[in-house]
Amino acid sequence: MKQLSGLDAGFLYMETPTTFGHISSLSVYDKPDKDSENPYEILRGRLEQRLPLLEPLRRRLVEVPFQLDHPWWIEDPDFDLEFHVRHIAVPGSGGPRELSDLVGRLISRPLDRTRPLWEAYAIEGLRKGRWAAFIKMHHATIDGAAGALMTMMLLDAEAGAEPPPMPETPPTEAVPTPLEMMGRTMMRYTSRPQRFFAAQNRMMGDLLRIATNNANQARSMWSFPKPGRADSAAGASTSLVSPRTPFNKSISPHRRFAYRSFSLDDAKAVKNHFEASINDVVMAACAGALRRYLVRHEALPDQPLVAMVPVSIRTGEEEDMWTNRVSSIFSRLPTHIDDAAERVRYARDAMESAKSSFDLVPTESVLDFAQFASPALVSQAAGLMTRTHLADQVRQPSNVVISNVPGPRQALYMGSARLRHYYPVSTIAEGQGLNITVQSYEDKLDLGLVGCRELLPDLWHLIDDFEVEIAELVALTDSGPDAEVEAEAG
Repeated sequence: MKQLSGLDAGFLYMETPTTFGHISSLSVYDKPDKDSENPYEILRGRLEQRLPLLEPLRRRLVEVPFQLDHPWWIEDPDFDLEFHVRHIAVPGSGGPRELSDLVGRLISRPLDRTRPLWEAYAIEGLRKGRWAAFIKMHHATIDGAAGALMTMMLLDAEAGAEPPPMPETPPTEAVPTPLEMMGRTMMRYTSRPQRFFAAQNRMMGDLLRIATNNANQARSMWSFPKPGRADSAAGASTSLVSPRTPFNKSISPHRRFAYRSFSLDDAKAVKNHFEASINDVVMAACAGALRRYLVRHEALPDQPLVAMVPVSIRTGEEEDMWTNRVSSIFSRLPTHIDDAAERVRYARDAMESAKSSFDLVPTESVLDFAQFASPALVSQAAGLMTRTHLADQVRQPSNVVISNVPGPRQALYMGSARLRHYYPVSTIAEGQGLNITVQSYEDKLDLGLVGCRELLPDLWHLIDDFEVEIAELVALTDSGPDAEVEAEAG
């Protein structure tokens, strides 16, 4: 048995009838080389063959009675692969709209907590004979970095490669009784004061080290902003609330999904032109696209929007790779700036300021204290926010979640089928009805948008705004847009 960390368990406690804790991916593959190869059999066979490597697929949740402590994982004694792997087809012409509608419906359903927290779908009926693998997993099981690692474990660098040797699958575990779980919880409670004081000492030591090594930066962070600086990129991390937008309200349980691919070379051309990073370009493109969308809806705030950007804190030395090791930074988005070039510069400076402030936060110590959060209270607070529609009354710390995940540059395969695109499908929460996630693969940037169905009925128009914005950014450089990638994704 293995207990969930406070951060992992938090993704369970956030779930309500309208908010779900799963994250997903949509992988689009070429038609298999052999007509005898069936996409469902390819996907099912690959999952079954790699199962010994993939602990998150085998483990099942065990709750503590009365939510007195965080839940535990066990090796599921009743594991049923057939339940988790499903076969489905896209209706109609099999185009992007039909596929996105299907994905939107799949992510609008919660996962069954009595079984391992994942589902996989082999989706046929796409254009050009292509097919897709849609995998949905709970965020309590993995974060984005672990999900990317899992993808690499499922795929090969060559078509039809021989399967690697597999370790022995660990033995299953009996489901403990409620009485056994209560006994285990009481034992942990005896060490709770010791663990709390250890976490407190670590926090004090980290704060002292940060203050010593970053004295000037710390004074700047905790001082009041100077007059005239409230709207500058340098103040990007000081705002605790965000302006209101049409998608910053209470959400429904229904989702929309939209996706498109863009040229990585185009993004690099913009990056080089402005001496920025790929992430800066992504942030600027998001700001420009959101600005166009909000102007069209006559809802553009005077202040810049605020983006929450997930940050991996993995060191590569973790004993358990299958857990969440993620924090976040808050950065202003230059949606209030009309000039595209200025938006890139502002986004670059805002991210630099946000990263500097993040360095002043003792992230590891903060995660230590997450262990002591009350599961019952956190769950009740999440439910109360949904029932009272509190997000309609209170401004949120951020308007949108934006994530940029670096992916592999080489071609990958599942059997003889080549992976063409890897679209991220993330999650939304109360008061934040839009998520923007980008995943790079080969020479492409695959963009996935997830939105509340009621708050963003025209999510595909926002995808079109990204295309217009990126074309404008590329026009500022010496190169032209990569039409081949855009046409392939269309």
